[in-house]
Amino acid sequence: MKHRIVVLGAGYAGAYVAGTLARRLSPADTEITVVNAEPDFVQRLRLHQLAAGQEIEAPQLADVFAGTGIRLRLARVTAVDPERQVVAVADAAGGGELGYDTLLYALGSRAADHGVPGVAGYAFDVSSRPAALRLRERLDSLSRRDEDGSVLVVGDGLTGIETATEIAESRPGLSVALVARGELGAPLSAGARSHLRRACDRLGITVLEHISVEAVEATRVLCADGIALASDATVWTAGFAVSPIAATSGLEVTENGRIVVDRTMGSVSHPNIYAAGDSAYVIGDNGRPLPMSCASAGYTGMQATSAIVGRLTGRKISNTKLEYLGNHISLGRRDGILQRVDGEAQAKPKYVGGWKAARIKAGILKMSLWTTSHPTFGLPKLKRHLAAVSDAAAERTVA
Repeated sequence: MKHRIVVLGAGYAGAYVAGTLARRLSPADTEITVVNAEPDFVQRLRLHQLAAGQEIEAPQLADVFAGTGIRLRLARVTAVDPERQVVAVADAAGGGELGYDTLLYALGSRAADHGVPGVAGYAFDVSSRPAALRLRERLDSLSRRDEDGSVLVVGDGLTGIETATEIAESRPGLSVALVARGELGAPLSAGARSHLRRACDRLGITVLEHISVEAVEATRVLCADGIALASDATVWTAGFAVSPIAATSGLEVTENGRIVVDRTMGSVSHPNIYAAGDSAYVIGDNGRPLPMSCASAGYTGMQATSAIVGRLTGRKISNTKLEYLGNHISLGRRDGILQRVDGEAQAKPKYVGGWKAARIKAGILKMSLWTTSHPTFGLPKLKRHLAAVSDAAAERTVA
């Protein structure tokens, strides 16, 4: 009987792991199934561009995995039962269950409302393709009006900055404001912060600092100290949250629901379950938790792949570097910031800004899309057979 590997989620982490496992494990011994709710690959890093009105490539997953031997199940994951080793899914046909021997959990994240009233009912976000398209439709309707429309972006993290600058550049007829809880760009170096402010000034973005949002309504945002900000479209970018599925399944998770994993990305409570991407809570090489990011998805995906292949074939598990090197921030299509950080995750004094930084970010996005669209490219034809593993041999040993 073949060893069943089920991958939950086909984002940057899930698609990479599935493709690499298909390259490295013999199909005579294993079957790999990817479960994803949407039929296409979502370029999460470019959803703010999609919302602003640009066309973003979205490869069909059926085409991505064609010829790889990977099975694709288009369905929404509703539950995981680690004791029975099954995953419950729902689809147009009613759903069902998928059994697994090894599970890779990579369901990603969504916008976090932090319990702020009105966010769920009135705010827009860019955490998924449907959400980005919903915002795009709203911006289209505002652009067609005779009077100027106002867009309020709440949250000055990377997503908020990129969303505000993209909308301001793509839709100059709209009035865009960016609400920051503290100082704009506080984690950046002094030079990068100045560059960011100049970009906001150039694009006509109103920056509102040291403001705490307490509620979102249909046409305004209510803040502390009685401040009310008018808004025709409120975009919520104040952080991300993960699905509650891992927590309700009985896996050991953090307070915010991320799966606690060891150095190999294996669940500390369930040895045959691995996590990668935003769903995983892992300590990086600098002793700090890796942030939710595309880069972290790559590192954790590579480590999970190495661990799964090593455990199943009886080989040593090599360590993948778990690094946080910095941030690439796009400020529209022609400007950007590349900010490196030190071993303490603090911004280094120097940064790269302007057109060069924008080109670097564009290159990273292009490379990420290409590698995802070619999941089995370039690895050796030799595929490893599974070992006849005893309980002792199945233990994770790290080189």
